[in-house]
Amino acid sequence: MTPQVCLKCRSSFSSYLDGDVSGKQMQKIAKHLESCNDCTQEFAAWRAMQRSLSSLGPAKAPADLGLKLRLAISHEHAKRKSNWLDTISVKWENAIRPMLVQVSAGFAGAVVLVGGIALLLGMVAAPEPVMANDEPLGAMTAPHYLYSSVPRAIVTDRDAVIVVEAYVDSQGKVYDYNLVSGPETAAVQTQIVDQLLTSVFQPASVFGAPVRGRVVLTFSGISVRG
Repeated sequence: MTPQVCLKCRSSFSSYLDGDVSGKQMQKIAKHLESCNDCTQEFAAWRAMQRSLSSLGPAKAPADLGLKLRLAISHEHAKRKSNWLDTISVKWENAIRPMLVQVSAGFAGAVVLVGGIALLLGMVAAPEPVMANDEPLGAMTAPHYLYSSVPRAIVTDRDAVIVVEAYVDSQGKVYDYNLVSGPETAAVQTQIVDQLLTSVFQPASVFGAPVRGRVVLTFSGISVRG
């Protein structure tokens, strides 16, 4: 079999085990497994890992998850408040202020002035709209690490703890990461990418709906030098 065919087949193992593929695609994967010994062994490892993890239950959320969520919500709230004040400033400069300058004295000027002040007070007093991000903490969950098909330590030039912030999509796959601490060599980053690409997560959720999220992972960096 060509490497491209095997790679495409292996990338579908997770969906295949979850029954999240079409009948036609399921037949193609099953037919490929009958003729490819390497993919059959890889699939057997995936299935054994899934069975083992199903008995463990979901991973426990970090103790500081609530604090991190509160900080994220607070930052988002401050950002929205700043944008709201900027909008009022622009409306004042572009609409109300020129109107007050151009209107002559007398009854017409008084009407425009009172109307402009009432409009501005309405903007300030209007309650801030409820955003989708303003969800109670009980309705939100962070991504949970499930398993990796190739779990192993990362080889470095010295013993070190490697901390990575991984960005997980709504399908439970890592689509980006940030190296928080640890060796920043090309060899180490290649091994981190290999680990993340073979890891499967339970995605974050809001009211039960899967969404993108972030999770902090720790790897052991082991030196092979004597």
